[in-house]
Amino acid sequence: MFLLLPAMVLVTSCNKDDDAFVRVTVNGTQLRTDPSDFTVGDRSDFNGDIDASFTGNGGTATRIFSWNNNLSTADYNADITASTEGSFRMIVEDSEGIVVLNRSIQGGTEPDTIGGVTAAGTSGIWTVTIEVTSFTGDGSFSLSEGN
Repeated sequence: MFLLLPAMVLVTSCNKDDDAFVRVTVNGTQLRTDPSDFTVGDRSDFNGDIDASFTGNGGTATRIFSWNNNLSTADYNADITASTEGSFRMIVEDSEGIVVLNRSIQGGTEPDTIGGVTAAGTSGIWTVTIEVTSFTGDGSFSLSEGN
C-alpha cells in the first residue's frame, strides 16, 4: 500500500495538462482569462493599432477584447511558430456583430501566416475573439484600421 501511493503522486504530478497554458498579450496588456467577464458596451478595450503576441505550452484558451475601429475595414496579419499540434483562430465582428473575418492557422502546416483586409463592416466598437487550441509555440497578430 505504501509503495502504491508514491507512484500515484508521481503520475499526478507529471500530468501534461497541469503544465499546459496559453497567454495572449495585446499592446502590452495580458488579456483576462475568463471570456464570461466580457460585455460589449460603448467603450473599447483598445484604440489605435493592435500589436499582440501569444504563447502556449499545449493549452487551449479563448480571449475576447473590444477595439475601436473608425473605418469600415481592418488590415490584419498573424503568424505562428508552432509544433505540429495546435491552431490559432481570429474572429472579428463589426459594431453590429457581423463577422468580417474568420481565419485560422494550423500548426505544422504551411502557410503559417495569414494577412489581408477584412470584409467591410460598420465602424465603431469591434469585437475580436482569439482562439488558441492545444497550442505549443508562439505567434503574433496585428490589426489596424483599414482603407
